Amino acid sequence: MVTVDGIDPRSQKGISIDILDGTIAAFRPAERTDKSYLSSGLIDLQVNGFRGFDLNAGAVTEKIMLSLCEELLSVGVTTWLPTLVTASESAILQALEVIAKSRAGHRLIAEMVPGVHVEGPSISSMDGPRGAHPLAHVRPPSMAEFERWQKVSGNLVAMVTLAPELEGSIDYIKALSAKGILVALGHTAATPDEIHAAAAAGASLSTHLGNGAAAVLPRHPNVIWAQLADDRLTASFIADGWHLSADTFKAMLRAKGMERAFLVSDMVALAGMPAGLYEQSIGGTVEVSPEGRIGVAGTPYLAGASLPLSANVAIAAEMASLPLADALLLATRNPGRFVGGRGGLDVGARADLIRFDWSQGDRALQVREVWVHGERAFCR
Repeated sequence: MVTVDGIDPRSQKGISIDILDGTIAAFRPAERTDKSYLSSGLIDLQVNGFRGFDLNAGAVTEKIMLSLCEELLSVGVTTWLPTLVTASESAILQALEVIAKSRAGHRLIAEMVPGVHVEGPSISSMDGPRGAHPLAHVRPPSMAEFERWQKVSGNLVAMVTLAPELEGSIDYIKALSAKGILVALGHTAATPDEIHAAAAAGASLSTHLGNGAAAVLPRHPNVIWAQLADDRLTASFIADGWHLSADTFKAMLRAKGMERAFLVSDMVALAGMPAGLYEQSIGGTVEVSPEGRIGVAGTPYLAGASLPLSANVAIAAEMASLPLADALLLATRNPGRFVGGRGGLDVGARADLIRFDWSQGDRALQVREVWVHGERAFCR
């Protein structure tokens, strides 16, 4: 039996959690011995890379996967989906095969990575909605290709982001949904009717809503309003202060409702790297500003996100005037619904926990300790 103490972010009172056989066995009141909070581990359904480790440079290795797990633990993430963006089929297959092998060879990776998110390649070919995805590899949806993904990975692909306006997308959504695959709408220039048709076919998510869209849209109707209005879609948001302004994020969160929203980092390999210019396989010449913003050099366009989920939680609380406990729900229980019900603090739940420090106005949670399936995996 292992016992972990901390402050409950909701009640602001001390709690002790008993862990047995990797699960939460009991809760008890505890004395507040220090200022550290105790929460479920963070769950990030969109990670492209971090601190120089890249999943989309064309050569994924087991070392990259293990390093990403270790780096993500340091910022409180206990569950994540490696995210592969639009690329050649051979590049996607290579990455999927290595991810599957790394899970088989490393317990930590297997515990932290329940599946893979493929963002593309069936997205809009238009400048703007396409974002930094390479135009050369944008292609229509193909069930034959999807089956090849699953064959090489052992059915690891759990989530696919696509643009529903592409020919064949509705049948593709129906087929994936029937297999239990999460279908998300993103990098799209779809009409409202196409958005609603996709939701009716089984799409259940919106990928980083408010981004991956044209820079200029009609006031109404448009692709963002349609996704906000459709209650069949749960939206992910990047709450770093750059992808969405505070007013925009607050309004969008209120429109979707807390129960249909969660946070993603969408971090790329340059996240956490020093300021400067970098040549990237995705985005070309990319600039990291001294503040950490990552953009396509010489343009106003973003080229990925730089802040971990631990920062997104703190910034979301500030931008939307949320209590810490509510901001944490957006990065724990809410995304956890889409990866087997992880992220809850309940008796019998997986003991994925973090202890962290945070004060009003802080721009990130300061992670001190992390437990993955009942075992301490990180200590600062």
